[in-house]
Amino acid sequence: MYSIVKNLHSYWAYLVLLVLILAVVNSLYKTFSNKEYTPKDFRIALFTLIVTHIQLLMGLVLYFTSPNGFHSIKANGMGGLSPFARLLAVEHPFMGILAITFITIGYSKHKKKLTSKPKHKTIAIFYTIALLLVLTRIPWSVWLG
Repeated sequence: MYSIVKNLHSYWAYLVLLVLILAVVNSLYKTFSNKEYTPKDFRIALFTLIVTHIQLLMGLVLYFTSPNGFHSIKANGMGGLSPFARLLAVEHPFMGILAITFITIGYSKHKKKLTSKPKHKTIAIFYTIALLLVLTRIPWSVWLG
């Protein structure tokens, strides 16, 4: 079961990255070109929110079942973790949760805006911050190795 969730979490990350980049590019483009907010923009923002939350749920399952997550900290203490183990046990989950928090806040705030430009701008700001957080803590050596 663990290996299935681990593979799902790894491959789902590509979808997360793709839709997050799409949402950021779409909102930035429409913010700077003063385009109207359409139902398509709403669906992109919502789909990004859903996909990232699914990734979070898979990540939480992994965190508490993986030997690299909570169990690693419990067995070795924080000082006993290698840099890669610290990335997997602390930095990656923390930044993921923080990124999803920004996505959720941005999505919630954008719904309260009444005109197109503030809607696009809110999504652009919060989703871009989330994208940067995600990109900084992807275990690139595992992904590209």
